[in-house]
Amino acid sequence: MRLKIFVLYTSLTVSVLCISFSLFIYLNLPDVTYLKNINPKITAFMQLRKEQTEAQNEKYYIRQNWVSFQTITDLLKKAVRISEDASFYDHKGIDYDELKEPIKKDFEEGTLVRGGSTITQQLAKNLFLSPEKSFLRKIIEYFIAKRLENELSKERIFNLYLNVIELGPGIFGVEAASQHYFNKSVQNLNIVEIVRLAAIISRPLTENPTKDSKWLKWKVEWIFHKMKLYKYID
Repeated sequence: MRLKIFVLYTSLTVSVLCISFSLFIYLNLPDVTYLKNINPKITAFMQLRKEQTEAQNEKYYIRQNWVSFQTITDLLKKAVRISEDASFYDHKGIDYDELKEPIKKDFEEGTLVRGGSTITQQLAKNLFLSPEKSFLRKIIEYFIAKRLENELSKERIFNLYLNVIELGPGIFGVEAASQHYFNKSVQNLNIVEIVRLAAIISRPLTENPTKDSKWLKWKVEWIFHKMKLYKYID
């Protein structure tokens, strides 16, 4: 009987603490409603990179050019979804099916190093958080992603993502990246350039879409394979 009472008391205490913790985080989440009509001039990622560079007594230049959702070619949008979040239009900010395996491996290894983030989660991280890998950050990221999905349309979320995503040192957004790497607007990229640009999203500081590293070749071939599989290209 004493054991049952102890287990019940412990369970209730843990439940209350979890609820209180979640409520505290939720009440302190950033307001995202302004993003419906306003393009942020600077993100948490940009500010972090700026501070990191200035700490080394170097100047940091941000290259970013906002473009409308319609300006970005559909093929690039499809390549990005294939690479980062194939179920973007089907979930509500969190892809629980894709998240199961990374969580299982993180738990087994006692680390938080694997992916599983949706486009909405990545946007939440870029706008308000940092690349730090911690369980607390992932929890906050989860709540911000849910709020983004509740307040913004899918098209707006995707457009924000494509305009603020880090794609190189000081390079943010697909238009700035297109101008920097290929000397042309994003709407004029060819299929190879599109796939190469989408490929470096997960490694923006170590990969260059104009180079041919072993990893980049593999990633480009993988995206091409998926695009053929989904019949986006022949």
